Amino acid sequence: MSKERILIVEDDADIREGVRILLESEDYMVDEAEDGREGLENLRDDTDLVILDIMMPGISGLRTCEEIRKISNVPVLFLTAKVQESDKLIGLMAGGDDYLTKPFSYAELLGRVKALLRRYKVYMGKNETSDSQEDNYIKIGNVRINCNYNEVFVDGKEKDLSELEYRILLLLMEHPRKIFSAQNIYESVWNEPYFYSCNGTVMVHIRKLRVKIEKDPQNPRYIMTVWGKGYKFDTRYS
Repeated sequence: MSKERILIVEDDADIREGVRILLESEDYMVDEAEDGREGLENLRDDTDLVILDIMMPGISGLRTCEEIRKISNVPVLFLTAKVQESDKLIGLMAGGDDYLTKPFSYAELLGRVKALLRRYKVYMGKNETSDSQEDNYIKIGNVRINCNYNEVFVDGKEKDLSELEYRILLLLMEHPRKIFSAQNIYESVWNEPYFYSCNGTVMVHIRKLRVKIEKDPQNPRYIMTVWGKGYKFDTRYS
């Protein structure tokens, strides 16, 4: 079994070295970059996770993440000294998957890393599915999921969803018309304890998912908000 590869993009040499030593002690392969431009150059097809500082000279971490998202769905863990909830949401909107505030403990960092890699491995498990296995589809209206290969099609066109976006959509489509609260979604998809601040995280991913599957994200047909209760996948157009 090949080792998992992690790219650290951090302009602080001391933090970068400390994180590298920690990850290598856990038997990960580690690539390093001291700024966003070098990070983009060092991103590989077999990179399994990017640890990305937000505040860097030159290309910011947010801009770097946006560029990564143009070519890869690799999970991105942001590191930042900022603590405002709005800053976290901005990072998620840029394509980040998780957020760790400096200073952080190595135990906390390692926990986030393992959780992201575990979810990504499950998401990428489509590559391990036997070609002879019968395809397992969920289809509602013009939205179709191939559950064996984690593929999503809208009007016959494949959509490029992140791992978290895919898992939210799968949860909603497996239980059409059922209302899921933000807490239900967060605990089911992130597999982590829910806190009130997680509402914004769920909201951002729902918004990004609508952009990808709805013809008019401002007036969605499928992923509906049930005010005061949560979200559901509507079947009226099936």
